[in-house]
Formats: sequence, C-alpha cells, structure tokens
Amino acid sequence: MNGKKTFTIADVLERPVFRRAKLAAGEQGTSHRVGWVHVLEITNVTPFVSRHDLILTTGLWLTREGEERAEYMEQLIRSEAAGLCVELGTSIHEIPPEILELAESHHFPVIVFEKPVRFVEITQDIHSLLINRHHELLKDLERFSRQLQQETLRSTDMSALLRALHDYTARQVIYMSSIDTNRFVPSIQPDVADRIANFYANEVESSMTSDREGHLLFHLNESTAVLFQPVVCFGQVFSAVGLVLHGETPTEELSLLLDYTAKAAATLVLRTQFLEDRLLRNQNELIQDMLNGQLPSEEQAQTRMGLRLLSKGQYLFWAGVIEVEHQDKEASQVRKESINQDILVLLRSLLKKETLHNLLMMKGNQCYILCAKEELTLRSAAQMKKVLAHTVQYIQNYAAGQLDKVRIHAGFGKVRYRMTGAGRSFEEAYQVIEVARSVSAMRDRLFYDSIGIYQLLKAVPLTPFLQEFVQDHLGGLLAHDREHHMQLLDTLDAYFRCHGSKRDTAGILYIHRQTLYNRLDKINEIIGGNLADPDKRRCLEMALLAHRMLQAEK
Repeated sequence: MNGKKTFTIADVLERPVFRRAKLAAGEQGTSHRVGWVHVLEITNVTPFVSRHDLILTTGLWLTREGEERAEYMEQLIRSEAAGLCVELGTSIHEIPPEILELAESHHFPVIVFEKPVRFVEITQDIHSLLINRHHELLKDLERFSRQLQQETLRSTDMSALLRALHDYTARQVIYMSSIDTNRFVPSIQPDVADRIANFYANEVESSMTSDREGHLLFHLNESTAVLFQPVVCFGQVFSAVGLVLHGETPTEELSLLLDYTAKAAATLVLRTQFLEDRLLRNQNELIQDMLNGQLPSEEQAQTRMGLRLLSKGQYLFWAGVIEVEHQDKEASQVRKESINQDILVLLRSLLKKETLHNLLMMKGNQCYILCAKEELTLRSAAQMKKVLAHTVQYIQNYAAGQLDKVRIHAGFGKVRYRMTGAGRSFEEAYQVIEVARSVSAMRDRLFYDSIGIYQLLKAVPLTPFLQEFVQDHLGGLLAHDREHHMQLLDTLDAYFRCHGSKRDTAGILYIHRQTLYNRLDKINEIIGGNLADPDKRRCLEMALLAHRMLQAEK
C-alpha cells in the first residue's frame, strides 16, 4: 500500500479521455476523492448524490434562473460530491461567472469540456479503473490479514502486529492500553510519547465504547491527527490501535487496516490473559491457605501476593466471592467450565484496568477474589468499594447480554487491613450471597456491611435454634393463619414497617381501619403481650426476619 493513493480529481484529469478538458474552478479541491461517476440533469440532486461522486452534466440546469442555478451547485457542495464535469455545446455554451465563483469559494472542482463528449466513455473508463483498484485493494487486504494471522499464531508479541501495520502503511503506529505497556512503532521521543499518552487518557479513552462501530479521529493539533480503532474483548475496551496522520484525510483503506489490526490485537490480548491465568496458579495456593487459616505471617502473605512492604501507611484488603449460576440443566460440563474461564479472564482484566492488586481462584462455579490497594486518603475504601460494585455490575450485564441462561451472584466481606484476616471476609461474602438469594429486600446487596441485622441472623450457628426462636414468638400467629386465613403475620409485618402508624398500615394492606384494629387485638391476644412493649417488639421483629430468611432458604 505504500505507493498507492486514493483516486482523486487530479488523477481523473490525467486520464486520456480528459485530455480535451480543462479545470475551470476549484483547483484547491483536486485532492477530492472520486468514488463513482454518474450523469445528473435534474435540479433536485440531493437524493441522488453520494459523497465522493463525480457528476457529469450537459448544463441543462444552467438554463434556469440565477437562484435555481446556484441552488444546484450548493446541493452538490453540501452533499460533498467530488466535483462537477460540464459539457459545453449541447445545452449551454458557457458557465456563468457567478457559478464558477461559488465553486471556487468552496474549492469545488468544475471540469469543462468545450466540445461535446461521450459520457459513456468517461463512466466506462473511470468505473473500470475504480473497480480494478478496489479489487487490488481487497487482494492487498487479504494478504495483510493473512500476515496478521501468521503473526498471532507465531507468538503473543503485540509489537509484531504493530510493525506489520507500520510496514504496510508507512505511518507512525501507536498502541494505547489500560492493561499493558503503551507501544510506538517506530519509537518516538519519551516526551512526545508522554504527551500522546496523556492526550489518550484525557480525551480519547472516555469516547471508546464497545458498541461504537468503526474508528475515531482525534486531532493532536491543527496539522496532526490520530485515527484510533478500539480493541474490544468480552465487550470491554482495554486498548486501542492508532495511526498518526499528518495533514491527510482518513481513507477507507486505512480504516480497514486498523480494523483488521485491532481484531488481531484483541486475539493476542485474550490469549495473554489466558496465559497469565496459567502462570498465576500459585495464587490458588495462597487463597487456599487464607481459607484454611494457614498464613504464617502478614509480611510473608503480602510478599507472596507481590505487594511491596510499606514502611508507613497500610493496605486495604477486600475479599469476595463471585458465583456463576448455570441455569441451563442441559449444558455440558465443558461448556460450563469454558464460561467460568471466560468470566475469570474478564474479571482479571477489569481489575487490572482499575490498577487493583488481586488474587483470583476459580473453584467449581465460584471465583474467590482478594483485592488490595494502598490506603492513600480517607476516601480510599469508598473508592475501592465503588470500583468493585462497578466491576460486578459489568460482569452481570455481560452474562445477561452475552451468555445464555447464566446468572452472576456476588458478595464481599468487610474491608480489612491485614491479609491474615481475609479468611473471615470470605465467610462474610458467602453470607451476603445467601441473604441476597433468600431475602427479596436484600436482592441487590453486595457488601457485608449492607445486610444489617442479617449479619446477626447468619451468625447463629444452628438452624434449629432459629426455627425454635421463630416458633416460640410467632408459632401461635402462624397456626392461627393456617386455620383461619386472617393474615395476622402479614399484618404484624406491615405494622412494624409503618412504625406503628395504624393509618399507614391499613393503607398498604388495603383494609378498613376497624378491620386492622380487630387484627391487632387478635395479635395481642395470641402473643400474650402488648405490641407497644419495646422488648416484645424487638423479639417479634427479629422473629419475622428469621422466619422470612428460613422460608426463602427452603
């Protein structure tokens, strides 16, 4: 591709069929790309003109009044046509000066044949040339695609792909990544590399979305721009490939080359993440030691995780569990393991993108997570919590949109300041998942500190104790509801939720106030006490929560 260029008006003027033609206006627009050629004599041309079209005409429209003639030209200019070719001698004998001035002011090329010419010869000549060039382009792209494929099969070296793109385009190639090293082919000065990296982080990265089709063009300054193509893996943008353009307009060829390179780069990114997963098997041992309470010392644990030991300050550690629920009972074990592995790789990439130190272990359908970050400010814990919530939300959205009959559950324990306490955090994470599954009001809870009183209920070691507690305090109401269907338990629950307001309770139950009074009297009679008594009220509220949780677990 190095020696090739876009077919332009200047190239058209070099064709033999245009030897008798002259350029009457728009000399500065001869670099306009020509994509197709056709004849138009009607005045309303906008619906029939595409960008880069070269329009042939006998000038019939020039026989109209001045405003209509100008409107014809303005339509062509607005439609970004490549130019206009006018034959004199058939409909008109000259082009009015005001039309040429309008074209000149917009750098819009106007080519004039002073004698009649066969338009069919022009269209055949240009179309055959365009078709042949397009055919050659497709062959070149196929060769380039095969070269990229060979490079991806040969190694995981991202620079090899970038060199191939540079060799093919003879342009500066850049690779910006949030999970890997930024690369420049050929190498550039460090200060220039830093400026481009800052520009990408501040101006470009936020515009890169996985659902956006095609490339993005960003201007570094008046004369230099970068054409970026996002590298998308698992629906997430982790990096981008770019070509530096100096005073030139992006072409379809460059866009296609970038697209091919970005797809090949995505293949390497995925493979690298899978290889990292294999290389980090020792993480499994470290997490297993945490679960078993076998970490001999904090310093040794942090060293095994790859953390530098801090002389002052401390790390924040957050442990959690992500559980993959395969709802398709017919899915094979191989399919399930493949999905689990994809989610593990995606999770690792997302955490890496957020610069969180992490340990991951996939065991069955559960992924154990330990994240670490240095506590730099009082808001570090809140920021880390927000990142974890966003990461889980992304994985849940990915599963809902890309995976069939797969649901993601997640929970995190309390933040801790020592790795040796992380084992307890994993237990808390389990409890969050169990509560979120069993209690509808807790369905969206992700962190241990958000499940409230259920921390205490889940800490009760024996289920029979909870069952006996519920029976002792609510057994009479449950038995009465089974026999008489008075909905006393629901009434009691609503009464507590309305903080003892009888009007509000009757409202949410859609019953008359007198009906509520009768039910409350019956409740007081059965429980053998008064709902206004604080101790009695606390016991009943705890029993209601425990009953709801036990019913859901059944």
